[in-house]
Amino acid sequence: MSVGQASRVRIRAIRDLPGPTGLPLLGNALQVRPERVHQTAEQWAREYGEVFRFRIASREFVVISDPDMVAAVLRDRPDGFQRTNRLSATARELGFTGVFSSNGEAWRRQRPMVLAGLDPSHIKAFFPTLVKVTQRFARRWQRAAAAGIAIELQADLMRYTVDVTAGLAFGTDINTLESEEQVIQSHLDKIFPAFARRLFAAVPYWHYFKLPSDRELDRHLDALRIAVNGFIAQARQRLDDQPELREHPANLIEAMVNARDSEGSAITDEDVSGNVLTMLLAGEDTTANSLAWMIWLLHQNPDAARRAADEARFVLGGDSTPTRYEQLGKLDFLEACAHETMRIKPVAPINTVQAVRDTFIGDVELPAGTLVMCLMRPAAVDGRHFPAPQDFLPERWLAGNGPTHASRSAKRIAMPFGAGPRICPGRYLALAEMKMVAAMLLGAFDIESVTSPDRGEARERLTLTMSPVGLQMRLNSRDLAAA
Repeated sequence: MSVGQASRVRIRAIRDLPGPTGLPLLGNALQVRPERVHQTAEQWAREYGEVFRFRIASREFVVISDPDMVAAVLRDRPDGFQRTNRLSATARELGFTGVFSSNGEAWRRQRPMVLAGLDPSHIKAFFPTLVKVTQRFARRWQRAAAAGIAIELQADLMRYTVDVTAGLAFGTDINTLESEEQVIQSHLDKIFPAFARRLFAAVPYWHYFKLPSDRELDRHLDALRIAVNGFIAQARQRLDDQPELREHPANLIEAMVNARDSEGSAITDEDVSGNVLTMLLAGEDTTANSLAWMIWLLHQNPDAARRAADEARFVLGGDSTPTRYEQLGKLDFLEACAHETMRIKPVAPINTVQAVRDTFIGDVELPAGTLVMCLMRPAAVDGRHFPAPQDFLPERWLAGNGPTHASRSAKRIAMPFGAGPRICPGRYLALAEMKMVAAMLLGAFDIESVTSPDRGEARERLTLTMSPVGLQMRLNSRDLAAA
């Protein structure tokens, strides 16, 4: 809403908004558990409406779930809204200073290189390596199926996504899938939970004293920095050995190192290392969790699973994985399954930003600095926008000639990759990985079971991303020759 429009309606201040009752000084801090903050906020939205407020100590949040409001806020970045001061400061402390957490000029100078390194042409050129990594993954699961071993689903999926990210973004084959060492994962897995705890902490106690968990985090960060510096050193060595790469870098890390080494460059050492860490964290966690949710939902919905398996087996023929880039474009129903998964189980269910200037959301006046929490799921599971909203119905994304022609209104409601200038740059890679893994799984195996620790509904846990807790999968290998 513009100021002119605002003058024609009754304007509300933040204090006029409804919201849960809090305590003096603490506000609603005792009602908010970091790992369930998205569910708490979604419940409050059902009670107080599409715009409400709550407070954690001195930080007051305006929460919105109306899809038009959410889209307007996300598209008004970076000039109207930006990453919060708390997120940027926490990221800086942890060395997580890439394009994800940057604002202003730092974001503007990094964004083009990250986009270029993750665009569809780079993914197509990388496809042979993606096939190699997926075939390794198939062999790993074949061994588990032959031995009757339960697969720790997210841990295995994170091995895959780290291997893919390292190959595409860093030109490095780290091959965690065929190694029992978990050097990178064992450190990465500690970052997101610590990040989330610090984002929602009422008081930044670690500035004054450190608990044993904080000291352990420091050790993981130190080890991870050594690994990151190794990737950077390898990239710099390749650039020295092959000067032609200076003109045409083969991947993101080479482009950033080359820019850093150029005379008069605005790219800093911190930009390079921060984006390497950002890529590892985001590339591991988000796609792996989306895949875990997708596999869970397919197993819970046998009709959709059978249709997806039929499509995968037809497209693959007698192969265990896609081997040609063109095959990905023929997996329409599998892509629809991915979109439906991200509608019901978005791995980024909240997106919190901060107003850069005085502005409005609808009829609410927001002073500069206001924290705005965008809830990404409520509209996507609302019957006003999607019939049978709680049902897993991938076919709803097949309007027209396939998922890319699905209803525009549906894509404006469910925004798993965000919207506007800061839309997720890794969305093309994420969809490619999801289709590769799902096609491999359904083409080469029959799923015997996917279970949660208590054998019930998969429980949601939010760190920076929303993951299912403790899923295990058992597989039976298909006889592809007989099929």
